[in-house]
Amino acid sequence: MFRIDEKIWFWTLLVIPAIIVLFIIVQIWKKSAQRKFANATLLKRLSPNQSLLKGILKLLVLCGAFASLSLALVNPKIGTKLETVRSQGVDIVFAVDVSKSMLAEDIAPNRMEKSKQLVTQIINSLASDRIGIIAYAGKAFPQLPITTDYAASKMFLQNMNTDMLSSQGTAINEAIKLAKTYYDDDEQTNRILIIISDGEDHEGDAQDLAEEASEEGIRIFTIGVGDTKGGPIPIKRNGIVLNYKKDQKGETVITKLNEQTLKDIANEANGVYINGSNTSEVVDTIKDLIDKMDKKEFESKQIADFKDQFQWFLGLGIFLFFIDIFFLERKTGWLKKLNLFNESGI
Repeated sequence: MFRIDEKIWFWTLLVIPAIIVLFIIVQIWKKSAQRKFANATLLKRLSPNQSLLKGILKLLVLCGAFASLSLALVNPKIGTKLETVRSQGVDIVFAVDVSKSMLAEDIAPNRMEKSKQLVTQIINSLASDRIGIIAYAGKAFPQLPITTDYAASKMFLQNMNTDMLSSQGTAINEAIKLAKTYYDDDEQTNRILIIISDGEDHEGDAQDLAEEASEEGIRIFTIGVGDTKGGPIPIKRNGIVLNYKKDQKGETVITKLNEQTLKDIANEANGVYINGSNTSEVVDTIKDLIDKMDKKEFESKQIADFKDQFQWFLGLGIFLFFIDIFFLERKTGWLKKLNLFNESGI
């Protein structure tokens, strides 16, 4: 496994195409100037040691040298030791509502983006807890199984959108059903399901499932995203609002935050309801609740030691510059004997 420290230095690789373009321009200019000076036969007699192959070889060596120095600046590192780390934590599953009502902009920038922001900040506040992610609308879909890889979880989270599930509606019960299959450790007694939604439940039996989940040791925290006054659901193309979603009567649909549904679900599962309008308050509340829970000890393997590898690329770059300066730039005796470029005397 490897990682890169200074990705910004990859921009220095742009020197290579610049060198290639300059080389081509110089070659074209030289050919043009030579034609004006004399014909090809006379030029060959006047300058018998000219070689296009030598120029190309110099170009390749120079490009290789710059590429090596760029990689040295980037400073790639390789993990050299796999260490087993014992950690303590709880299992947390995030169920994120991705129904079309989450496009409503009654909370900035919209409910969907606010939900992703909330989950991201909660993840950032965690230490060694295991997390999983579920997306749901009319059906629930597993996004990420239980893991300690927070970077991967945030990547999957950012890719979530309201077009990822063809089955529309809001079925919180489907999310609870799927979440119950996520907890893969029977010894883990403290299990948390965090439901992020606007509370519009089109199925209606979520409370019964929440009670069943509670009996299995799952606490459900619900986070309400949106405004109780509601807002329309925009239909956009390329970021421009074309219209708003309408019902069968042609009237604009107004979607509202249903806090009561989310409160009832949380109450049935020994949890709490949190209004998601203030991100910092949500994160602090969730963190306090998790800190008060008993933690289970588990093992997780991590790359513990990374070593710099820049010196290899630096050495290769210097070596290539050495070849260019001392072997390709001047006519050494042994190079004449090798006659690599089919050069001949007058």
